[in-house]
Amino acid sequence: MSDPQQNAAAAAPVQKPGNGKRRVLMTLIVLVIIIAAIAYGLYYFLVARFHEATDDAYVNGNVVQITPQVVGTVISVNADDTQTVKIGDPLVALDPADSKVALDQAEANLAQAVRQVRTFFVNNNQYEAQIALRKSDLSRAQDDLKRRMLVAQTGAVSQEEVSHAHDTVRGAQAALDSAEQELASNRSLTANTTIADHPNVLAAAAKVRDSYINFARNTLPAPVTGYVAKRSVQVGQRVSPGNPLMAIVPLNAVWVDANFKEVQLKHMRIGQPVELTADLYGSSVVYHGKVIGFSAGTGSAFSLLPAQNATGNWIKVVQRLPVRIELDPKELQAHPLRIGLSMNVDVTIKNEDGGQLGQAQNTVYQTNVFDNYGAQADQEIARIIQQNAGTGAGAGAGTSSQSTSPAHGRATKSASAVKLM
Repeated sequence: MSDPQQNAAAAAPVQKPGNGKRRVLMTLIVLVIIIAAIAYGLYYFLVARFHEATDDAYVNGNVVQITPQVVGTVISVNADDTQTVKIGDPLVALDPADSKVALDQAEANLAQAVRQVRTFFVNNNQYEAQIALRKSDLSRAQDDLKRRMLVAQTGAVSQEEVSHAHDTVRGAQAALDSAEQELASNRSLTANTTIADHPNVLAAAAKVRDSYINFARNTLPAPVTGYVAKRSVQVGQRVSPGNPLMAIVPLNAVWVDANFKEVQLKHMRIGQPVELTADLYGSSVVYHGKVIGFSAGTGSAFSLLPAQNATGNWIKVVQRLPVRIELDPKELQAHPLRIGLSMNVDVTIKNEDGGQLGQAQNTVYQTNVFDNYGAQADQEIARIIQQNAGTGAGAGAGTSSQSTSPAHGRATKSASAVKLM
């Protein structure tokens, strides 16, 4: 071999065995990164871009406050925190002594009013009898005057006696007119009415109804079925209307308020499906729900001290808007949630057919545990009227019109409240 060839061979770098392996490894890493990027891109365009998720979500629900409607002293507390109560169960009892006195007085006034009105109807018959008697006296006086006028020409009857006969006729006529006026005056008190719907009786019955309801309100029933929370009432405490005594939380109707960033709401609509997991149960328990509404404002807008963005030191902060999510009742029954628990929310936004604010459904909350008070008061009023109305014509009409009288015939829904009387 010539010298130039030897020099070229000596100048050529010697390849180490590890360089080829490093090149292969780098190639594999690049390929993995490219494949991962392609996979992520496919996942984003096919799946991820149709989902919006947040962990800023919490369980919310109704907290029904139990407050008295009358002033009183607590004599009994029948429920405590963490206990379950059913609709209509008596929770707190107040001392009914004062309201019972007022009720007894109102019932006595009603009985007296019924008897007075009953007297009005009886007086009609009495005045009619007086009119018949006065008509008889007038007829007799007129006959006596005619006989005296016939014999007055013969001189058998003096002019003075004839004059007295004229006076007797005029007196009998005046007595008849007075009796008719008395009858008309008494009939004005009973016209187009009966004992049951007479104004005096209705006024007294309204007092009884008011007193009866105040007496019934000494027992505070549970308006809903749920769990007792925040009990603050104590036996012997003097309470007044509006004082919170305890709260009832119906855990069978809770929902989730998920606070999404404003940039996540563009494609979110009412009715879109949602999957949720609770930190309480972990990812093994998945709840299914749907979006049912959006808040009218962000959390900062409704805060106690809202941000003053018009000031000179303004800093932009991404806002969050509460989104209400309805849960499946069957899943709630299998895995109960409590108010305030953290949730992880994933909304599928692929279907955008639903609306936003204009499509929200209205929710109605109501209870019928207090309806029974009015029905029981009407029964008590009807009993008092029947006992004091007697068996006269007016009493019979009053009893028969009891079912049609607006004051006593109101339709009431059946309630689950415990009977207080």
